[in-house]
Amino acid sequence: MKNEKINLRGTLHVTDWLSGIRYTPAEEETEIVQVLFKNTRSAFYRNPDRIPLRKGDWVAVEASPGHDIGQVMLTGPLVRLQMKKANVTPDSEIKRIFRKASEADMQKFRDARDREHTTMIRSRQIAADLNLNMKIGDVEFQGDGAKAIFYYIADERVDFRKLIRILADTFKIRIEMKQIGARQEAGRIGGIGPCGRPLCCSSWMSKFVSVGTGAARIQDLSMNPQKLAGQCAKLKCCLNFETDAYAEAAKQMPPKDAVLLTQDAEFYQFKADILARTITYSTDKHIAANLVTIPASRAFEIIALNKQGVKVEQLETEKPKETPQKEYVELVGQDSLTRFDKSGKKKKRRNAKATPAEPRQEKPQKAPERNQEKGAEKSAERPERQRRADRKPDNRKERRPEQRAEQRHENRQEQRQERQERQEQRQERQHPRRQRENRPNSEPAQKPRDNKRPPRRDNRQTRKPDNAAKKGEE
Repeated sequence: MKNEKINLRGTLHVTDWLSGIRYTPAEEETEIVQVLFKNTRSAFYRNPDRIPLRKGDWVAVEASPGHDIGQVMLTGPLVRLQMKKANVTPDSEIKRIFRKASEADMQKFRDARDREHTTMIRSRQIAADLNLNMKIGDVEFQGDGAKAIFYYIADERVDFRKLIRILADTFKIRIEMKQIGARQEAGRIGGIGPCGRPLCCSSWMSKFVSVGTGAARIQDLSMNPQKLAGQCAKLKCCLNFETDAYAEAAKQMPPKDAVLLTQDAEFYQFKADILARTITYSTDKHIAANLVTIPASRAFEIIALNKQGVKVEQLETEKPKETPQKEYVELVGQDSLTRFDKSGKKKKRRNAKATPAEPRQEKPQKAPERNQEKGAEKSAERPERQRRADRKPDNRKERRPEQRAEQRHENRQEQRQERQERQEQRQERQHPRRQRENRPNSEPAQKPRDNKRPPRRDNRQTRKPDNAAKKGEE
């Protein structure tokens, strides 16, 4: 038979670190075994028949009535330590293991598991019809299907005698009601915590310890219920994990009510970082004013001096001069990551504008009056640009911030003048006739010619007498 493997709960809590080491006889190792059932329920059983068992084996154990199916969780000498932790003595009545689960036992176990969800839904409807102030969170069937455990949550005491009779008549099984808390319910349902890992109560915690607000105060946490509460709406169990470390570190800190006296003012404790051993002091008791952060050792020194009647000049000690770190110098210049940035290209363009432009050779071309005027204006603008380029210093790093600001202001004014000149030139190109008429030194416009042609002469009349005269002369 192939055993079904499941993720065992509580494996981190009871890691068998003595596996493979034989310090005790084999009889004692296999005498008591810890068996895990659905979710977090586990129990201890005797192995009188000395059945060789390993972690993960399915076994049939004694139940009342019938038998139950569970999975071996721990064997060997560590079981004794777990019994001490659970306050179970070896002399107490412990049930026994019948056998390893057969294929028929496993088939009954699967059929019983398939009925759990529908049974839970139906039982919730029955409880609602009876107006009972309770919530049925889970149902667990026994391995042979003869008994079922109903786990419920209730704030008050509930009289469920009538509910048990109705459930027994409906499902034809033996009923057992077991009340659980909000933490046990969250462990049975499961989920992901705010840390991004599965809930501790559903992955490895099998015993729950009460958590108080004192654990949050020792760790100097804000009393925000939304941050301190878990998915069970109770305080997080992980608050207890680091409480001892914070309590031990808090003993090495100065008292909160200690006042540090200086020559200028009195400082009161504002907040403290216990693990980093740093304290922040303020000149006011209630608000943050003139905050100064010092280590705990410095605070103890000042308290000792104040007891002797000495007031220090300041809370902080003089910091030693920091030696400048050696910077990496690149001689080749080919491995620079910023060599392809756009900033370099912009600088090149500015430098190109700063250099004086070479005069272009004018080609002899016959151009109309408009192009001649445009060329004359451009030639007048070139010396002005050349002067501006000469004003700009080549080395910008040597200029002071005041000179830079003045230079920027001048550049902006010059840019505005250039824009106005360009606009005027565009207007001249668009309306050249209006511009010529408005010029004071312009020549008077020529009169437009008449497009009408003069009448044609009739040459026939004049030619006839000439021809006649020629004939007479002949």
